[in-house]
Amino acid sequence: MSDSGVHSRLDQLQLLLNRASECGAQKIRVHVLTNGRNVLDGSSVSFPETLKAELASLRSKGIDTQVASSGGRMYVTMDRYEDEVTGKNVSHLIRDYLKGSCKLRMAGDLHHYMRYSYVPSEKPTSVQHFLMNGCGGAFLHPTHVFSNFNKVYGTTYETKAAYPSIKDSSRIALGNILKFRKKNWQFDFIGGFIYFILTFSMFPLCKLDHILQDDTFSGHVKSFISTVWDVFMYMLGQSYVSFAGAIFLLVAAIAFVPSQVSKKKRVAIGVVHVSAHLTAALVLMLLMELGYHSLYEWYRSVEIEHFPDPTGLRARIEQWTFGLYPACIKYLMSAFDVPEVMAVTRTNICKHGMVSLSRGGAIIYYASVFLYYWVFSTPVVSLVFGSYLYICINWLHLHFDEAFSSLRIANYKSFTRFHIKQDGDLEVFTLAVDKVPKEWKLDSDWENEIRQPQQMSHHRNYPSTWRAKSFHQDPINTLRIVDHFVIQTGKPE
Repeated sequence: MSDSGVHSRLDQLQLLLNRASECGAQKIRVHVLTNGRNVLDGSSVSFPETLKAELASLRSKGIDTQVASSGGRMYVTMDRYEDEVTGKNVSHLIRDYLKGSCKLRMAGDLHHYMRYSYVPSEKPTSVQHFLMNGCGGAFLHPTHVFSNFNKVYGTTYETKAAYPSIKDSSRIALGNILKFRKKNWQFDFIGGFIYFILTFSMFPLCKLDHILQDDTFSGHVKSFISTVWDVFMYMLGQSYVSFAGAIFLLVAAIAFVPSQVSKKKRVAIGVVHVSAHLTAALVLMLLMELGYHSLYEWYRSVEIEHFPDPTGLRARIEQWTFGLYPACIKYLMSAFDVPEVMAVTRTNICKHGMVSLSRGGAIIYYASVFLYYWVFSTPVVSLVFGSYLYICINWLHLHFDEAFSSLRIANYKSFTRFHIKQDGDLEVFTLAVDKVPKEWKLDSDWENEIRQPQQMSHHRNYPSTWRAKSFHQDPINTLRIVDHFVIQTGKPE
């Protein structure tokens, strides 16, 4: 009970109470559950006062209204923390007080739909069905991660329904590798900067000729890997800025691992994660150091190869213009030829050391290196981090919040409806829409329909003001039942 509008609306409760009284209810009991996650601390005190005033107003009309029970959401019902006070409270209620009379236990904190039903046995059953439906949430949660849930309260359960399906959930998880950068392009800014910090103090690497001297491809690869290891050892021993960046990244990676994992496992996962990033950063640095090339030299080689000059016209033009023809082209290209600037500066540093550079020259050199290195590294850092999330969610069953929220999936919405049959059985339907429309328009049929005073929307032929702009995406045409089961009256067999 709160006015946050996220998990509850106080005015909705007020409307329900008044509607119940209008429908002839003479005895109303309210079970209050305050919401402590989406409102300011201490603000829940004001909500019961509003409720008390509403109940007093109904009592003045002769209706018996009372608050039957109350408690905090985080203390009474939040069973997601099984080993803490809230989880123990819920377990105590179900096992020791309800004792098998709980036919259906529902929750909505995971943003997917799953139903687990008990496997009949001779042992007593505390709960027949577990139902999770949070498909109206801000993002989607995977289902394949939770498909192995099979035992609780000493009873064996099996997965009866999952939405999205286990297969679709696994396919969606692959998007962390293929779509992470597209969905989270802002990550490029910090990712490229972190990679540059890891390699900053090791630019330039002067002695790399040996990598290209071997005659075989395997020899090149072996020399390259050996150089990566040498650079790593150099970073540990002499590159203080890069070493400090690696330590900071390691601490952040360990802290990023969910806290429910043991400390040793958190450290191991963090070390592997950072090792992947550090290896990628060093490999990119070596490739960049090996790949400097002058734009002007490239232009001259292409010009000679594809535009031969057997008559010596270009030489005569150069003579007639007193050398301005090639000079203009060269200097015009050098304005855009940052690799040439880096290559020339790198050569000077390797020959004469950093002291040969002025302060301005050093700034220009490192700014140029950062620009190109950032462009090269941003796709890689997103690929490494997306792969980390994919591996964690599929094999370690970790980071299912981060892995799916990062994909920003607005589809796969569902809701559950209940129908009490004439014989007292409870019929449960779950309806879903795979693809949510992004463009809407006013429904002309809604505007033109004749309405009765105080007519409820669900009694109308066209209950919604809006409809999808595309006919094929309209939920009226795409809505489907993804689960249907019946809970019978009486005790479980």
